[in-house]
Amino acid sequence: MRRKDREITDKQAIYDIIKKCDVCRVAFFDDTFPYIVPLNFGVTFENDTFTFYFHGANAGKKLELIKKNNAVAFEMDCSHQLIEAQASCDFSMAYESVCGTGFLEMLKEEQKEQALSVIMKQYTDNPVSFQPEVVKRIALLQLTVKEITAKSNKIN
Repeated sequence: MRRKDREITDKQAIYDIIKKCDVCRVAFFDDTFPYIVPLNFGVTFENDTFTFYFHGANAGKKLELIKKNNAVAFEMDCSHQLIEAQASCDFSMAYESVCGTGFLEMLKEEQKEQALSVIMKQYTDNPVSFQPEVVKRIALLQLTVKEITAKSNKIN
């Protein structure tokens, strides 16, 4: 990382940033160009390990690409605020961001409700329930993080 003064290495601090985000962009290997998709997500941080969960259709390009190569990259960001200055080139942006890599896999039927609960916890503290017929129709994906980095530029 070029800007070491903005690097965040404390994993709890990284988790705190993730909890503020509402979209995770996942990049897949495709034939000519990367394929990137913004996704709603949930995250767990246990035993010093991050695990992300995503949901989507039971068919489509994401699932086809995972079958070919399940190595992915991800990015999320939050806390955006323009930092104005006298000169245009001195403007900046406050932000917090997290990037990383890992391996994505489809979850089995018996793991789906737990993963959905983690996703819902990212967005609400309200109690949730799931209709079994709906759960059967969707795919749930688990991203096991291999590497993770974070950066922050805050207004003083």
